[in-house]
Amino acid sequence: MATNASTPPADSTLRVEPLGDQALLAILGEGIDPGVNDQVHHLAAVIRGSALPGLTDLVPAYATLAVHYDPAAWGAHGAPYEALRAELVRLWQGAGAAAPPAPRHVEIPVCYGLEFGPDLEEVANLCKLPAQEIIARHSGAEYRVYMLGFSPGFPYLGGLDPTIAAPRRETPRTKVPAGSVGIAGMQTGIYPMDSPGGWQLIGRTPRRLFRPGLEEPCLLRPGDRLHFVPVDLDTYRACAEERP
Repeated sequence: MATNASTPPADSTLRVEPLGDQALLAILGEGIDPGVNDQVHHLAAVIRGSALPGLTDLVPAYATLAVHYDPAAWGAHGAPYEALRAELVRLWQGAGAAAPPAPRHVEIPVCYGLEFGPDLEEVANLCKLPAQEIIARHSGAEYRVYMLGFSPGFPYLGGLDPTIAAPRRETPRTKVPAGSVGIAGMQTGIYPMDSPGGWQLIGRTPRRLFRPGLEEPCLLRPGDRLHFVPVDLDTYRACAEERP
């Protein structure tokens, strides 16, 4: 069952496993759980605030944190993996409880249905609800950005109303347009660029989720809170014309 811990505890539940020869995986739980995800971000903050050498990247997921590092920076410590693993365990055990940082709140305009949501009626049939009710329930929830993955800037969002959960398409599309909003099981997400995909498409946003020319190229960050705002076709087109 999902918890709602606001102060993730630093305790002995941390497990660490190798992830190739230049990364390790810190495991804080299993499944999709907001309390566990808070712990993941707490650990990432602790590591960022430390003076550990040779760290090259931190990649948070639902219940894990991938820690990428330069083994040469740990050569003086003997086995690089074992040395870094011991340091991470030490940091976590001494970190103490800490409230996660206040999340950002982001609004994403979506034009539902029409040519933008070719699977909206299918989802409505699967859920035995009118299409307008699918839209109301999808846009009426607050979502947590658990992680980014699959493609740059693709957010995996938790918080979907279980009454509108829908399975992936039996046959994925070879090209899903950028900005498409889809449902797959108990998750919803947004395709940041044209790509193959098998999620049920119910709408599209004119906002760009991935802009590689910027210093911070991804619009969303893990830990953000997100609301979808229904817009009509004219508003969608106006927003698309204004976007950078």
